[in-house]
Amino acid sequence: MAQHKILIVDDEHSMIQFLSALLRRESYEVLTATSGPQALEIVRDQAPDAMITDVKMPGMDGITLLEEVK
Repeated sequence: MAQHKILIVDDEHSMIQFLSALLRRESYEVLTATSGPQALEIVRDQAPDAMITDVKMPGMDGITLLEEVK
Protein backbone atom coordinates (compact mmCIF):
# COMPACT_ATOMS: atom_id res chain seq x y z
CA MET A 1 0.00 0.00 0.00
CA ALA A 2 1.31 3.46 -0.91
CA GLN A 3 2.14 5.81 1.92
CA HIS A 4 0.09 8.97 2.26
CA LYS A 5 2.15 12.15 1.92
CA ILE A 6 1.70 14.96 4.45
CA LEU A 7 3.28 18.36 3.97
CA ILE A 8 4.28 20.24 7.13
CA VAL A 9 4.77 24.00 6.74
CA ASP A 10 6.27 25.95 9.62
CA ASP A 11 9.00 28.54 10.01
CA GLU A 12 10.09 26.93 13.30
CA HIS A 13 12.42 24.00 12.70
CA SER A 14 11.68 22.46 16.10
CA MET A 15 7.99 22.14 15.23
CA ILE A 16 8.82 20.58 11.87
CA GLN A 17 11.10 18.05 13.58
CA PHE A 18 8.49 17.19 16.22
CA LEU A 19 5.60 16.73 13.77
CA SER A 20 7.79 14.87 11.28
CA ALA A 21 8.88 12.33 13.88
CA LEU A 22 5.32 11.84 15.08
CA LEU A 23 3.91 11.31 11.58
CA ARG A 24 6.74 9.07 10.40
CA ARG A 25 6.10 6.79 13.39
CA GLU A 26 2.57 6.42 12.02
CA SER A 27 4.02 5.44 8.61
CA TYR A 28 3.28 8.67 6.73
CA GLU A 29 5.66 10.06 4.15
CA VAL A 30 6.53 13.55 5.39
CA LEU A 31 7.40 16.53 3.23
CA THR A 32 8.49 19.81 4.84
CA ALA A 33 8.65 23.48 3.95
CA THR A 34 9.72 26.50 5.96
CA SER A 35 7.76 29.10 3.97
CA GLY A 36 4.57 29.53 1.99
CA PRO A 37 6.29 29.90 -1.40
CA GLN A 38 8.38 26.77 -0.76
CA ALA A 39 5.21 24.88 0.19
CA LEU A 40 3.49 25.95 -3.05
CA GLU A 41 6.38 24.48 -5.06
CA ILE A 42 6.12 21.20 -3.17
CA VAL A 43 2.35 21.07 -3.66
CA ARG A 44 2.78 21.59 -7.42
CA ASP A 45 5.61 19.05 -7.75
CA GLN A 46 4.64 16.31 -5.29
CA ALA A 47 0.88 16.64 -4.68
CA PRO A 48 0.71 15.78 -0.96
CA ASP A 49 -2.45 14.17 0.37
CA ALA A 50 -2.70 16.61 3.29
CA MET A 51 -1.00 19.71 4.65
CA ILE A 52 -0.42 20.97 8.19
CA THR A 53 0.54 24.63 8.28
CA ASP A 54 1.43 27.24 10.83
CA VAL A 55 -0.82 30.31 10.62
CA LYS A 56 1.70 32.99 11.57
CA MET A 57 4.75 32.94 9.30
CA PRO A 58 6.79 35.76 7.79
CA GLY A 59 5.90 36.64 4.23
CA MET A 60 3.00 34.41 3.24
CA ASP A 61 0.90 33.39 6.24
CA GLY A 62 -0.82 30.02 6.57
CA ILE A 63 -4.28 31.31 5.62
CA THR A 64 -2.98 32.83 2.39
CA LEU A 65 -1.12 29.58 1.68
CA LEU A 66 -4.31 27.54 2.10
CA GLU A 67 -6.18 29.93 -0.20
CA GLU A 68 -3.45 29.57 -2.86
CA VAL A 69 -3.46 25.78 -2.60
CA LYS A 70 -7.24 25.65 -2.85
